Amino acid sequence: MAEILLRYDSVEVCYNGRPAAEEISFTLRPGEILGIAGESGSGKSTIIRAAMGLLGRNGMVTRGDIWFQGKNLPDLSRKEMEKIRGAGIGMVFQDAAASFCPVRTIGSQLGDVMAAHGRAGKNRWEERALELLEKLGLPDGRKILDSYPFQLSGGMNQRVGIAAAMLLNPAVLLADEPTSALDVTVQKQAVEEMLLTRQLYGTAIIIVSHNMGVISAMADSVLILKEGRMVEYGPARQVLERPREAYTRELLAAVPGWERGRKDGR
Repeated sequence: MAEILLRYDSVEVCYNGRPAAEEISFTLRPGEILGIAGESGSGKSTIIRAAMGLLGRNGMVTRGDIWFQGKNLPDLSRKEMEKIRGAGIGMVFQDAAASFCPVRTIGSQLGDVMAAHGRAGKNRWEERALELLEKLGLPDGRKILDSYPFQLSGGMNQRVGIAAAMLLNPAVLLADEPTSALDVTVQKQAVEEMLLTRQLYGTAIIIVSHNMGVISAMADSVLILKEGRMVEYGPARQVLERPREAYTRELLAAVPGWERGRKDGR
């Protein structure tokens, strides 16, 4: 069995001293996709932001460990975490356009990311960026790099966000509600693109979503959260087809056509 790449051990996260997530434990192996689902406010985004050290001034990991490649992330200094962000763990945000500076081109911002990790050779990183953009369905990559975020559609920005997160070929990709701002057609494209990332690069992915359809389409394993606590965790087939907990069944029942799809074998 493949080694564990990322491990949460009884993690608690607090904002202003109040718990937002408690006793969170799970593992992620190379190439595995973990889906984290639950209602708004269940702590989904908090959990993955804890791994990146992106909890803001009022948030912190107050208990437990988050192990990544032999390092306990909450114990690392800001400088040490900066080396891991992007290169070890990448992140796709819910609104990719909002994560880019609106008054600078996409290319200049990607160049800054590469420079921060000592990979500023323009020809080298641009070649990698153009390759990623093409594989993600954006063949006119040069035009994309010369564009400002507001010149791109929502779907294009989301694909650029995935490419930006993959630029340094991280071992883990964290996707925080990456499809919620997209229409159904573009949602499907975004899911396919993240699956392609796993296929092409062996990337492990954590996908956070309240959309159980997206979780079902992507995940190998599923973690269900309610009010900051784990309700159910296990292989996707087990959790989605034979849920033990009433809350999980409620989430699935809210998906249009879910029961009918199961009876039809879909």
